[in-house]
Amino acid sequence: MPNYTVIDAPSNLGLRPTGVETLPIALKSAGLLTKLSAIYAGRVAPLPYHVERDPLTQMRNADGIRLYAQHLADVVGPLVQAGQFPIVLGGDCSILLGATLALQRVGRYGLFFLDGHADFYQPEAESHGEVASMDLALVSGRGPDVLTNIEGFRPFVRDEHIVAFAFRDASQAAHEGSQDIRATTIHTYDLDQARTPDVVTVATQALKHLLRTELSGFWIHLDADVLHDQIMPAVDYRITDGLQFDELSAVLGLLLGTGRAVGMTITIFNPMLDTDGIVAQRFVDSIVAGFQGDNTP
Repeated sequence: MPNYTVIDAPSNLGLRPTGVETLPIALKSAGLLTKLSAIYAGRVAPLPYHVERDPLTQMRNADGIRLYAQHLADVVGPLVQAGQFPIVLGGDCSILLGATLALQRVGRYGLFFLDGHADFYQPEAESHGEVASMDLALVSGRGPDVLTNIEGFRPFVRDEHIVAFAFRDASQAAHEGSQDIRATTIHTYDLDQARTPDVVTVATQALKHLLRTELSGFWIHLDADVLHDQIMPAVDYRITDGLQFDELSAVLGLLLGTGRAVGMTITIFNPMLDTDGIVAQRFVDSIVAGFQGDNTP
């Protein structure tokens, strides 16, 4: 079993101060550390949020996100090198930049991206300038240098080493003018494709792209809104349909079972929208079930 190490990364710079910054408290209160026998490695302190949209990059908080990515990478990188398995609790999806920057500093890694949204907007198409809608585009090298070329690393992850799994926002993204992730060489499996015939079979096929000999391993990114809207209402941008808890557990179990996953980010869950804590408990239980191999869909 991997040596799980939890890091709090409660940054909301890529979204808004709506409550996602309290995600680490909620998931730890629901027993994540105890159930995974994880070590706690502390907190990467968040930076101030600025609502103004930069006229040059068309993004909010780009400089802060860049600095935060470097701070987070300083923590994640040594843990990966030491053979630990960092579980980074966001915050919003902009923390993925810090995780992938850390990996790029030490080698070449892939990315298994589990998200209800493809997060592939270009800044001018994102109506609020929120980097949480652009993170996959940015880590694959698309967008302003301030976030795509940190420390001279661009891209943080190559297209051919990325799997985007179970997203379901293609129509909405196209309507809003987002660039199309499916027009790239990223390995894309929207929700319908991910379930045809079933998530385990498709994820097994998808994993072949990340088990290449030139890669030292792969990172897992989990956005809570990959789950079905009826069971995961505690997210700021809701969208119909999604994976069930047992499907998520099955996919996580498969990913961990390869022995090649090196860490994970968990983002977007908003405890302010989960007043009784039940959703947090079920979310944690589904993650733990996957990590412990109890993953029958």
